[in-house]
Amino acid sequence: MVVKDIIDLLDGKVICEGDLDTEIKTACGSDMMSDVLAFVKDQSVLLTGLVNPQVVRTAEMMDMACIVFVRGKYPDESIISLAKSRGITLIQTRYRMFTACGKLYEGGLSGGTAV
Repeated sequence: MVVKDIIDLLDGKVICEGDLDTEIKTACGSDMMSDVLAFVKDQSVLLTGLVNPQVVRTAEMMDMACIVFVRGKYPDESIISLAKSRGITLIQTRYRMFTACGKLYEGGLSGGTAV
């Protein structure tokens, strides 16, 4: 699956565009960035309801290409600017976290496994 597919599956609105052809292999839905740091593998998409700079910094540290803000959340300009400078795609979806994760799983994206 590529970022473009995620946008389509989640009826997403692109806030900030990175490489939409980047392959995404797993997804992580969390509002706790410590869990993301502990369990996420490369080439993941992060689904979160948090709209703070730590989300982008965490995604960058974990080599994530895409962040999806659930529940219609919208980041402020400082977060958008940070994501642009890091080449990370930001997407907004109206779906709640559970529904968004389910749609991605149904579309063929894995959640990975905990160690």
